[in-house]
Order: sequence, then structure tokens, then C-alpha cells
Amino acid sequence: MEHIYLILLLFSKALSAEAQFNGYNCDANFHSRFPAERDISVYCGVQTITLKINFCPVLFSGYTDTDLALNGRHGDAHCRGFINNNTFPTVVIFSISLASLESCGNSLVVSTAQGPNAYGNLSLVQIGNISGYIDTPDPPTIISYLPGLLYKFSCSYPLEYLVNNTQLASSAAAISVKDSNGTFISTLNLLLYNDSSYVQQLSIPMAGLTLKTRVFAAVKATNLDRRWNVLMDYCYTTPSGNPNDDLRYDLFFSCEKDPQTTVFENGKSQMGRFAFEVFRFVKHKNQKMSTVFLHCVTKLCRADDCPMLMPICGSRRKRDISGGEESNAASGNAVLSAGPIITRIDETPTNNSLLAHLKAPVFQMNTVTSALISGVIILGVMSVCFFIFSFTLLKGKSTPVSTLSGVHNPAFN
Repeated sequence: MEHIYLILLLFSKALSAEAQFNGYNCDANFHSRFPAERDISVYCGVQTITLKINFCPVLFSGYTDTDLALNGRHGDAHCRGFINNNTFPTVVIFSISLASLESCGNSLVVSTAQGPNAYGNLSLVQIGNISGYIDTPDPPTIISYLPGLLYKFSCSYPLEYLVNNTQLASSAAAISVKDSNGTFISTLNLLLYNDSSYVQQLSIPMAGLTLKTRVFAAVKATNLDRRWNVLMDYCYTTPSGNPNDDLRYDLFFSCEKDPQTTVFENGKSQMGRFAFEVFRFVKHKNQKMSTVFLHCVTKLCRADDCPMLMPICGSRRKRDISGGEESNAASGNAVLSAGPIITRIDETPTNNSLLAHLKAPVFQMNTVTSALISGVIILGVMSVCFFIFSFTLLKGKSTPVSTLSGVHNPAFN
């Protein structure tokens, strides 16, 4: 009799759980529990942060989707999530726009630390941390038999792309914490332009650019929240497309720059602009063309913070990176690259802001034309010589014989 009662009790509980999860993609064997740390997923995007919460433990805890809200804003419909029942398990999705993240009480904290960047140069690095929580409302009574649910989240955006490993904090039975990392690297591009208007992108002739041609470059952010500005930290060139090439030539870092490089704008908007004159790498001396690849280590900074982050003066140098220096791959720094810029080595330098001049055709004589011109010159010279010789003969015949002077010989009488 006791065995039958136990079976009926378990069956009734199963029916109760099935009724509680009715209509949602939940499994009573797995989801009849309070929320845990694995029940929240955080996706740190470029424009939005997306949170997904396993809805089944929320139902088991006695709450509905409308009871969940960002940062205690239960009276604001914009701060609530929506149910997606097309997945297993059913989830509640929250979408936070980075352009208006403070509207539901989320927090943005930017921390600054001084240290070396990817190539050992002293620099100030910022990290933007966006955090908040999702909870259930407190009951109006003094006591409650329902657990209070609390999900904490954060997104860390290293603004020079030193991406740390994701860390997951352990939690109590009804508290979940999830920290994730995001990156803005997909919003940044390094582009080359023909002139200072920065309208028409660079078109390199098949024969390459003439040495000392002025190239205009820009690091540009697209689809990025307007609170961030672009700050170019360090730009350099390599003979190959590998940003970690041992041979590199610095264009500018800190307050120092190559004499042929001009920085027009940096840290003041979502575009950093500079220009430099193309050159050749000496290692390409036996080639008709030289390739130059451009790379920039770039920060993002809040408009108010950018002046504080302007580079600390250092020395610019042409250098070979030693094996002990930290590489880009090891540090996790993201470097924007562009190229190749192809230069002609056997051409005379020209003055240049336009990069695709059509040159005036150069007249070149073939061998037949050269022979004809030489023949005409020789015949002319011979004719002049013949004329002078003939004139001399004619003058000699027309001259009268003069009377001989001397003593008269009487024998001839």
C-alpha cells in the first residue's frame, strides 16, 4: 500500500510540473530547480548587448516573464524582455542598445591604466565595463516563500583590444553572474585615399606609385556609438602583410613622427587622419617595385577622456624587433592593416597630391627613323664640302698671271 501511495505522489508531482511548464519548451526532469549560473548567456556586441535567460527555472520558481526587468525597472515596459519559445529551452531575451544603455539603469565605467602596448611602447590603456542586473520584484508583504531571482551581467570592452579570458563567477542558488568580453574591432577600418578631401579611395596603378607620392590614410569607425572617438596610438609600415614582421619603419608614435608624415586629426572624432610620402624598402633594391604595408594600433576613448590619453612623447626609430619583445599575437592587441602600397623604383620622383596622373606621351625614335636622319645629315655635310671645293677651283682659274720680277738675261735677246 505504501509503494502505491509513493508512486501516486511522484506521479502527481510530475503532472504538477508538466502543468507548470505547459506551453513552453521545458523538461521537468532538468528544469525543476532554481536558477543557476549557467542559465544566463551574455553576448557583447558592437551596437547591442544581448542577454538570454533560461525561462524554465523562472517558471519553476513561481514567476512569469513580466516579473523580470533590468535593474529593478519593473514599471518600465522598455526594460523588460520578451519570450522566445522557438528554442529549447524557452528563453527570455533582453536587448540593450549601447547608444542608450543608461535608460534602464545600466552602468558604464571606464578605467584607465598606464602600461606598455603591444610593442612595448608606454601608453595609457582604457577599458570600458558595462554592467547591470535582472531581478524579480520584492513582494509587498513582510515575508515571502518565493526566492528572489537576481542575474548579474557585465561586458568588458578593452579599448585597445587587450581581450581577457572570459571569467564566470560562481553564484548562490538563485543568483547568477556572467561576465563577458566584447570588442569594437569590427567597426574599425584603415583606408587609403587619393587626396586630403578623403573622398576618393586610393587607386594604385599597375606600375606602382612614384616614390614620394603623398598618400592620405584614415582610421575610420562605422556603426559605432557616438560616445567613442578614434585615437591612433602607433602607426608603422612593413615590407610584408604581416604586422609582426621583424623589419618595420615607424611613421608616428607619441609626439614623434617621420619627417614626411603629417597627422591631421587624432582623438577628436570617429576618424583619425594622417598622410605620408611613399618610399621603398632597401631590401627591394633588386626589384622594379617595392611593397609597403601600413598598420595602426588604435584606441577608442570617450570624447572627454581623449585629451588625457594623448600620447606621451617617446622616440621614433627604425628598428628590428628583438625576439624578446612582446608580439601582437601574444598580447591580444588588434592591429588595423592596409596595403600593399606598390612603388616604382626606376622612376624620377614627382610632386604629387594626385596619385593617378596621366603622363604626357614621350616621343621615341625607332632605328629606321634614326638611320634616315643620320643619312640626311651626312649628305648635307658632303654637299657643303663639295660646294666649298668647287668655289675654290673656279676662283683659281680666274686669277691673272703676274709679271715676274728679276734681272733680264741678255742671252735670251
